[in-house]
Amino acid sequence: MDLEELRGLLERHARPDTTTAIEDVLVSKVDRDDGPSPAMSGTVMALIARGAKHIALGDRVHEYRAGQYLVASVDLPITGHYVGVGPESPALGFGLTLRPSAIAELLLHAGPGDLPPIGGASASGLAVSDASAGLVDAVVRLLRLLDEPRDVAVLAPLVKREILWRLVTGEQGATVRQLGLADSGLSHVARAVRWIREHFAQSFRVEDVARLAGMSVSAFYRNFHAVTAMSPIQFQKQIRLQQARLLLAADPTDVTGISRRVGYDSPSQFSREYRRQFGASPSQDALRLRA
Repeated sequence: MDLEELRGLLERHARPDTTTAIEDVLVSKVDRDDGPSPAMSGTVMALIARGAKHIALGDRVHEYRAGQYLVASVDLPITGHYVGVGPESPALGFGLTLRPSAIAELLLHAGPGDLPPIGGASASGLAVSDASAGLVDAVVRLLRLLDEPRDVAVLAPLVKREILWRLVTGEQGATVRQLGLADSGLSHVARAVRWIREHFAQSFRVEDVARLAGMSVSAFYRNFHAVTAMSPIQFQKQIRLQQARLLLAADPTDVTGISRRVGYDSPSQFSREYRRQFGASPSQDALRLRA
């Protein structure tokens, strides 16, 4: 497993905004620990070449470090931070956005018996595994193309396809494959997640969202919690609070107005839940963010 070459490529190509010249390929370099911060996970595979990262999702905490990768199969509200990093030993990571259409197309070309069957229950929306030598080698070859711009258009799609194949045949293969199956339990939960994210400010009945996801209420509760580690109402609260934090960073003077915009009828309840989530009142946290 050639992590040394991977580290060198990431050191050379890391940018502040993490994007690269290859579509859906991300690189990161973090040289300080700013403490836990909330974010959306995206639908990605993330491989760490140096350092370690802790990610909290609901009541679960995941840790992954050099030589391990994380699969986020649904865009989820998480809290994460790198640990043990500094200017002399920055954390280095690679990311690949997972596209359901690309996974579905790959599955169509798999031969009979190439892939083990998928179980009926939905897996967690986040999972960590050790990276195989083949997966690391493919990631290294993909990043080498950043030094050969002429080859990107032809070769990058082939190597990304190989990485996806390593994922669907690897330890997290069942979860990754469900991304490409329109009628999988994961796809049903992802449909509900998208609806809640788009309508986070409005109240809803879980029965209605279960119907939207195409599940019975009991199956929906079970699968939603398996994927997100939260109930639908807890998930909505996480989205509301993260959105409020973004709005407050831009305008720290309108706490009451922002609490209403994200769906809270009671400013006191908003302040209480905000403090519980971020460790400071909305006004204090907004000033800290702007500073």
